[in-house]
Amino acid sequence: MATITYPTLMEIDFGAIKVLGDALKRNGIKRPLICTDKGIVATGIFDKIRGVLPNDVQPTTFDGTPGNPTEAAVREAVALYRENDCDGIIALGGGSSIDLGKATALLVNHDGPIDDWSAVNGGGQRIGPSPPIIAIPTTAGTGSEVGGGSVIVTEDGRKIVIVSPELKPKMAICDPELTFDLPRHLTAATGMDAMAHCIEAYLTPVINPPAAAIGLDGLERVVKYLRRAVDDGHDKEARWNMMMAASEGAMAFAKGLGSVHSMSHAIGADPALRAHHGTLNAVILPPMLRFNADHVGNKYTKLRQAMGLKPGADLSDWITEFNASLDLPANLGQMGVTTAMIPSLAAHCMTDACHATNPKPPTQDEYERLFEEGIGG
Repeated sequence: MATITYPTLMEIDFGAIKVLGDALKRNGIKRPLICTDKGIVATGIFDKIRGVLPNDVQPTTFDGTPGNPTEAAVREAVALYRENDCDGIIALGGGSSIDLGKATALLVNHDGPIDDWSAVNGGGQRIGPSPPIIAIPTTAGTGSEVGGGSVIVTEDGRKIVIVSPELKPKMAICDPELTFDLPRHLTAATGMDAMAHCIEAYLTPVINPPAAAIGLDGLERVVKYLRRAVDDGHDKEARWNMMMAASEGAMAFAKGLGSVHSMSHAIGADPALRAHHGTLNAVILPPMLRFNADHVGNKYTKLRQAMGLKPGADLSDWITEFNASLDLPANLGQMGVTTAMIPSLAAHCMTDACHATNPKPPTQDEYERLFEEGIGG
């Protein structure tokens, strides 16, 4: 059975933040909690958002979002939400701030440990109404602004996935101008996150033809425009198309994701590594594409067509070379992952929500071999 739903209203264009006031009014939000991070505050983007708020809106700000959002940070935001009698959330930033905003909305109305609401524990079927969310992305990568998923590091150090239609933002305000001054390395890393979403979603065995088509279109945009956005942060055409590709990646993973994300979630849960999610996905994609090659029918042919590659071109080699052209790490070893970490990382993968929708779900031993390959020499 195919379940196909795309309910998020999305505004995308330069200057789109001007519709924020109307979005708040439409959703009955007068006292929003702005979930963001200190980097966004320091860049001046936060001031731009405050500048378009109507005079009768009284915002409260939580700017303590970590690079990988944690349950502890979510609970701090929930406490602030309740203390100030907030009635909705503006999630402003990259995927971390938007995911934290969703998890905050969840815990405002739902008690217990956050893991109770994870996908692997059947939380999606039990999550009820939550406060309205307006999402404003400042990167072009996760696409979290149009999805109902949130990835959070629990108190005991596991990275869990929470998914529910109740957590989908009521509106996504996608203003490419907010990405103009994103550093080169973050433009590359977040862009490769979008590529990973498009590829993995397309390869899952879940039947959802619209999502598959959206994923291929998003992949085509990433291949065409990411390097341009990296080389010239003010390339308006490239920035617009990368923001669209990021949202398309999230629309595509209505089909689910796969073991690239299982592996990156496992590594990303380690606070000592401080590993960027998009960079991890970029580095893990080549070995996972080799692993999946015999289990996807003719789908690699479609991927090559979307990427503008010749018939029979090696996808893994192409992405490895593309990563290098973006100055991304060559392997997981360069990101601090060691062979001693492999057993626990592989065990984490087996409990990850994305594991089950890989074309062929790896065994724990196969994950260990994939990590070994990813670490490299």
